[in-house]
Amino acid sequence: MAECSAEVAIVGGGIVGCAVAHALARCGVQVLVLEAEPALALGASATNSGILHTGFDSTPGELETRLILRAAELREELLGELGVHTWRCGARLTPRSDEEADAVARLAAGAQRNGVERHVQADGSLVVPGETVSDPVAFLYLLAAAAQQGGATVRLDARVTALTHTPAAGVELELASGERVQARAAVNCAGLFADEVAAMTGERVVEIYPRKGEFLVFAMPAQEPLEEILLPVPSALGKGVLVFPTLDRSHVIAGPTAREREDKHDWSVEGDARELILASAARMYPALEHAQYVGAYAGLRPAGRSANYVIARSRTMPGVVHVAAIRSTGLSASLAIGEHVAAMLAEDETVTLGPPRSLTAATQAVPPGRWWERAAAHRRR
Repeated sequence: MAECSAEVAIVGGGIVGCAVAHALARCGVQVLVLEAEPALALGASATNSGILHTGFDSTPGELETRLILRAAELREELLGELGVHTWRCGARLTPRSDEEADAVARLAAGAQRNGVERHVQADGSLVVPGETVSDPVAFLYLLAAAAQQGGATVRLDARVTALTHTPAAGVELELASGERVQARAAVNCAGLFADEVAAMTGERVVEIYPRKGEFLVFAMPAQEPLEEILLPVPSALGKGVLVFPTLDRSHVIAGPTAREREDKHDWSVEGDARELILASAARMYPALEHAQYVGAYAGLRPAGRSANYVIARSRTMPGVVHVAAIRSTGLSASLAIGEHVAAMLAEDETVTLGPPRSLTAATQAVPPGRWWERAAAHRRR
């Protein structure tokens, strides 16, 4: 016999899982979030840049792009309601060669197709005013707290070990503790382990591997403060290293690296990270050459092999939706992913969505301290 029940069980309490919980709770659906870690925001959701992207450089028409653009609209409505503080400082890309100037022109054209505000400066730089810095831990915690105000329950140390279809109730989830949970539907938002959760349904949705991104943190140079996000001009090798100020204006962060790895538990900053990051970062922001180095952290992004933004109904277990391979733009797209998954469940008549309610969250729900220190300290322990 199951010991707990909910309309929808969400496997994973990262930014995507909490956004799905918020979207459902906002419409009156009873939600249970099952998070394997002892606290929220100890994984990829807290070890990124915290930048909320506009989608100016996303491929027009793709699901990822559509969700990023929709999330930007939702943020206008919801961030104030949630109490999420952000800094819309904008971003700048400055070409340093004819080849880079051509790449910037293509980015500007793509931004226009995506309907994103952009300005090409006299020196050829592309400025995107809507790029925004945030505290990703605060964002996640406030989403979770607002969902809880709407009736959602968040369970920590609740690692899911098995999923079973039960014709009478829907889906039964077994936890590592031996407890079983019954729900009409389950949403797999397990991040790095979404492929392993999918395997519990008897299917191979996508293979997830960790793409390690390391960041260096510096004290903000008092004489040369950074007031905008500095983005490199992308090349065939990738998007490259960016430099950005933290929300409280106290620090500057440079990164990330992009290392293809296999170990989903290796959150270490590798020995050559500074060498890989600093030279290219300092070309954009020379003040880093003499800025005080504070520390570093690493994040493991849940990358999919030959796949990205896999949001699909299970082919083998009714009532299960997989949300997998949500890579580095997951923070930016999270609100729209929540809305999208809620609509999928309603379309399947698994849940009934009521009129959206205003759900607020108390600021004391956010843990103290700097967001980039918290997860890094947890991983070192």
